[in-house]
Amino acid sequence: MTDNFNSYLESEAVNYWRDLCFREGELRHYDKGDYFFTEGEVARYIGFIKSGTLKYVAFSEDGTEHVLGLEFTDGFVADFPFSLSGIKARTSVIATSPCDILCISTRSLMERLENDAMLKDTVMKSTEAVFSTVYNRYKALYSKSPRERYDELISRHHDLFQLFSLKDIASFLNITPTHLSRLRKNLEGV
Repeated sequence: MTDNFNSYLESEAVNYWRDLCFREGELRHYDKGDYFFTEGEVARYIGFIKSGTLKYVAFSEDGTEHVLGLEFTDGFVADFPFSLSGIKARTSVIATSPCDILCISTRSLMERLENDAMLKDTVMKSTEAVFSTVYNRYKALYSKSPRERYDELISRHHDLFQLFSLKDIASFLNITPTHLSRLRKNLEGV
């Protein structure tokens, strides 16, 4: 198990992306509720989060929001690697607090990919790291109880309830807000 909430941050490729965002990124501000990218469109940016929090969401046909991922300060936000191939996003990313993000255009990165061997290698390593993070979460949904998933989540980010709503955290854990409240209450009584 890694110490980071988003285990992709353990990858050596993260330093490349961080340095690239600091060197070439444009600082963009997003208010709470702003979309970083929207499902059905090709994401325009890959970004390093200088401050703030965001959530990856998918909407069911009835409009219900399902939280698939959470991002924090010093993490990255992207529709990775799909945006680098011009593929439309399957999720949306929404700021859950005011955010300052160093953004690099995916269009410029797509153009550079053809001639930049270091970037190609970094994309491959990053793709593996992101896949591993997502796969481990998927596996946990089937192999761990809600309590185990909750414990793991809180152990990686103690101030989670100050950063995200109870509804968002419950959705991320794939449980109801009522179930999450009961889990929290039972653990406080321990």
